[in-house]
Amino acid sequence: MNLYAKLAEREAAGRPIRIGLIGAGKFGTMFLTQVRRTPGMHLAGLADLNVVRARSQLAAAGWDHAQYAAASLGDALKARTSFVTDNADALIACPEIDVIVEATGDPKTGIDFAVKAIDHGKHIVMVNVEADALAGPLLARKARAAGVVYSLAWGDQPALICEQVDWARACGFKVVSAGKGTRYHPSYHRSNPDTVWEILDKYLRIDDRKSINPKMFNSFIDGTKSGIEMTAVCNATGLVPQTNGLGFPPASRFELADICKPQAEGGALEKAGVTEVVSSVDRDQRDIAHHLAMGTFVVFEGESGYARQCFREYHLMPDASGRYAALYRPTHMIGLELGISVASVALRGEPTGAPVGFHSDVVATAKRDLKAGEILDGEGGFCVWGKQTPAQASLDAGCLPLGLAHHVRLNRDIAEGSALHWRDVDYDASDLAVKTRREMEAAFGRPNVAAEPT
Repeated sequence: MNLYAKLAEREAAGRPIRIGLIGAGKFGTMFLTQVRRTPGMHLAGLADLNVVRARSQLAAAGWDHAQYAAASLGDALKARTSFVTDNADALIACPEIDVIVEATGDPKTGIDFAVKAIDHGKHIVMVNVEADALAGPLLARKARAAGVVYSLAWGDQPALICEQVDWARACGFKVVSAGKGTRYHPSYHRSNPDTVWEILDKYLRIDDRKSINPKMFNSFIDGTKSGIEMTAVCNATGLVPQTNGLGFPPASRFELADICKPQAEGGALEKAGVTEVVSSVDRDQRDIAHHLAMGTFVVFEGESGYARQCFREYHLMPDASGRYAALYRPTHMIGLELGISVASVALRGEPTGAPVGFHSDVVATAKRDLKAGEILDGEGGFCVWGKQTPAQASLDAGCLPLGLAHHVRLNRDIAEGSALHWRDVDYDASDLAVKTRREMEAAFGRPNVAAEPT
């Protein structure tokens, strides 16, 4: 409740939080437009492989050229300007930088930078939820052991959901389910970067198709991003996946408590204490009024008659029985809200959501019949989508994590809809991301049953 006051104190003392941002994509650029206006924060450095694009993004975010014209990181720190570079390692190694924001979106890159940031004693805000889904529980544990904070990114849906779960529990409510909304239909699992436009054009006007990355957008359409984000929520809250993953039931925001409760109570869920994502279209692909496509929610139980009476009196959204109620946030603003995480980790030493266990995984699942010899192209591509799966089930079967299903060769045919396994691909056991994932499995007491590479 007092982050702004703490930031103002740092501003007045001339001791702003010094930040290094890695990645000038959409999320990073949205943060850029706000960090320059936030007292007590100094974006000392911005790293991106495409320096020209990074400078263009700064200009688009409202920065004057002089504000990012520093010739070196040292100059930027002295003049309170920003240094633009293609060398993220330099930001991580800089002793004066307090917080690293990892916003590349690539799981292997994210793990690399997170490990380096922790080794250099930096707090890290992990915008890269793909990396968190692959190895976040281990990264968070390493950060705690090093005395720094590893945090999910406020403004992105997982951190917002974690806050709603925490709110409900701190109020004494039992959390029945939590999640978000999206646009989903079962046929979307086959969507690829070429066909995604057939879906996007129905609800999102994009005049310049060259301005977006269709592979990235397709990850939201084909169900992958939902699996990744709900995995992050499970691992940070102790909620668990349903046995068969997300069901994506159609629901309006006013039906959340009726639908996102257990089947035994008339809802759509396998049991209580799970994550779910609701769809803004029904199975006939008709739009649902008052949908929650950009929002988040938590459904909780009133365990006394008096609590349920209060649900009615205070105009919550109870289910038909009055036993369950929902609280929702209609939207999220990703990078525009990211400063909350930066301030929280630097000023309070608290994450805005962080993994506390390994409860959920994201398994690479064939979008079509795949043939031996094909090279997998990862998240949002032509080959696989990511299915949320209980961690124990994934590891017992030796399933291939989605985050490692990129630039690896299949060594056998895989039928459409089937989970991929470690034994199905030729992978590099010395790769940092593979080694980190293996270490996580061992660290959290799960059997490492995957086959050794061929």
